[in-house]
Amino acid sequence: MKLEIDKRDLLSLIGKTQNIVEKRNTMPILINVLLEADQNTLKVFATDLEVSLTDQIKAQVHQPGKVAVSAKSLFEIAKELSEGPITLIKKENNWLEIKQGKYTSKIVGISADEYPIFPTYNSQAFIKIDAQVLKEMIDKTIFSVSNDETRYHLNGVFFELNPATGFKMVATDGHRMSLVTKGSEEMKVAATQGVIIPRKGLHEIKKLLEGMENSVEITIEGSQFVLKNASTILMIRLIEGKYPNYQQFIPQKLNQKALVNRDAFLMSLKRVSLLANQKSKAVLLNLSKGKMEISSNNPELGDAKEEIEVDYSGADIKIGFNARYITDILTSIDQDKVDFELNDHLSPSLMRPHNDASYTCVVMPMRI
Repeated sequence: MKLEIDKRDLLSLIGKTQNIVEKRNTMPILINVLLEADQNTLKVFATDLEVSLTDQIKAQVHQPGKVAVSAKSLFEIAKELSEGPITLIKKENNWLEIKQGKYTSKIVGISADEYPIFPTYNSQAFIKIDAQVLKEMIDKTIFSVSNDETRYHLNGVFFELNPATGFKMVATDGHRMSLVTKGSEEMKVAATQGVIIPRKGLHEIKKLLEGMENSVEITIEGSQFVLKNASTILMIRLIEGKYPNYQQFIPQKLNQKALVNRDAFLMSLKRVSLLANQKSKAVLLNLSKGKMEISSNNPELGDAKEEIEVDYSGADIKIGFNARYITDILTSIDQDKVDFELNDHLSPSLMRPHNDASYTCVVMPMRI
């Protein structure tokens, strides 16, 4: 294998793989990417057996071939080289020689035959979704994904697509839940039962969508979620298991409703929670006519309280929450006003952008 490729093209190609390659040494081979040169194209393959990415870019291929090398080493060397063409040559011992001007280095590689079998797909039933809409949906749900490895079916976001309602994403960790729905032009695809996309896969989708203005194509085939954008293909192995019936977690009859200024609520929570218990992050909200007092108390650190104005005329309520759960929700909302609905200090509360039913967050109270 011998080829010439522009530095920027090589960095663009290898940069996308940096967070996919396995950094832990459970399978040392997974720190590598597979490079394949053929027909004036350089292809890259990267996988950790859960998330897989393949991409390609134009290159001047003098001799076709393939080799697997350390993704980190190749990226860091290319990053420090000068602008312009870089020559890559596979040596007989599977080492990869990197040359530019008077600079030469060789990095240890392995035979392409030893690289894991790369996943493929056959589906042609791709549907389009605006890149920023998909990114927004992930941003509005990923913080509610559970970290509890024993409840593996909650370690991802539940994703549904329906010709009638569009795209839906749901995440819950048992203490809070986020649900976002985005309409779409009529989708020529059958409704799915819903699939669970793992957290790492969602982070990779987000990185890929960063700053992208166009649409991307997605499909679900068997046990994997596939996303395509131009030459980039991301394949994510779905989490097996049955997702809970999230509809039953959404409280239906909430008697008390407050209209809160998002920024005032968020900044006050951040200030007051500085003196909350570092583990539970417990804060007490005291709602009364026209105002909300937010307070925290920690015998080891001290206490804090602040009052903000709210549009509220219901009965007085004192209710405790994990401040981080509320700040996560407020950070994900981009409207000025937030609807905050509740019944009492024991029942789940509901938060959503003012008069916007497409995004709903449910959060369980704490006993304080």
